Amino acid sequence: MAFGFATRLGRDPGLHWPPATLQDLQRDTVRRPLTMCRPEPPRAVIFDLDGTLVQTREASWRVFEKISAAHHLGIVDPEQFYEMFANNFFVSLRNLCRDAEHAHAVEADFMRSLGADYAPLLIPGMVDIVKALVPHATLAVLSSNSTEVIRRILRKNSLAYCFSHVFGGDVEPDKTKGIQRFLDDAAQGSGRRCQAFYDESAIGSPVPAQSTAIITDTVGDVEAAVKSGIRAIGVAWGMHTEEQLLTAGAEFVAIWPQEILAHLFGSSTATPACVCPAQPAIGLQMSEAVSAAPAARMQRKAAGAKAMQRRMTSHGVLPHEHQQVQSMPGPAPAPSSHEPGGENELLLAVRLAMP
Repeated sequence: MAFGFATRLGRDPGLHWPPATLQDLQRDTVRRPLTMCRPEPPRAVIFDLDGTLVQTREASWRVFEKISAAHHLGIVDPEQFYEMFANNFFVSLRNLCRDAEHAHAVEADFMRSLGADYAPLLIPGMVDIVKALVPHATLAVLSSNSTEVIRRILRKNSLAYCFSHVFGGDVEPDKTKGIQRFLDDAAQGSGRRCQAFYDESAIGSPVPAQSTAIITDTVGDVEAAVKSGIRAIGVAWGMHTEEQLLTAGAEFVAIWPQEILAHLFGSSTATPACVCPAQPAIGLQMSEAVSAAPAARMQRKAAGAKAMQRRMTSHGVLPHEHQQVQSMPGPAPAPSSHEPGGENELLLAVRLAMP
């Protein structure tokens, strides 16, 4: 979500796709043929801030409510405020003002209030997601909010040293240029491990675009990612809807924070496998081998039981004699000297004969 600078949204996010259109989109995604293997886990992950890492709706409304009252903008409830994000927020804000001078004063006052009073809570679960990514990828923040606000939020939540790079709106207001600046950094491969110093043992070579992913809640960020050639992962809890993010080019939209890890890095208990379809001949051979295994085991058990029975007969130990001994009350007698291991051998023979 864009705060701090007026950034262009590539599409009108105010119109929700009708259910039929979303169903068509989902069917097209399912029918799309798999022509390549699952992408490798990213070596660099860029996070948007507002609406992605933090809950911005209520926190931003509490700031804007005072601005609206002070400047007589006529926005008196949260829903009216949220509707302003159907288009570019700053365009909507200027439409509420009397003239350009009034608009400039309102924007300046709003920005000062954000810097002083904007204190949103993090999205539940995102702290764990960020820290889980630290050992595997270089992390960055790319936001339209000011660097001052980003610093305060990250430090408050003990995440400041998890990120190696921060591009605030006062540093780079254009998201596409911000992504490119990150990709062009010759040392961006050296990340942080939640400590103040940078990881000097890491390979400092730049991370290629195809090994970089952005996590965001807005269509504009997704389009900037597609334009820059990096991967785009959307989140459903932010400003724009799941269907809008997919239409803009997101490869996946997470409903829960934990899905971000599952999508990018696969299961923690299994090695991610290629999703290309296996050859039919190989699949048939494996199926036949699996079905033949139980029969082979049964044959080996039966042969072993017969061999054990022959051994016991040669030692003078018969199954019915063993059953008589077991039926007598009191503790079981120890094996005699002329029946070495007879009881154990009989039990072993029974187990071998069982399926």
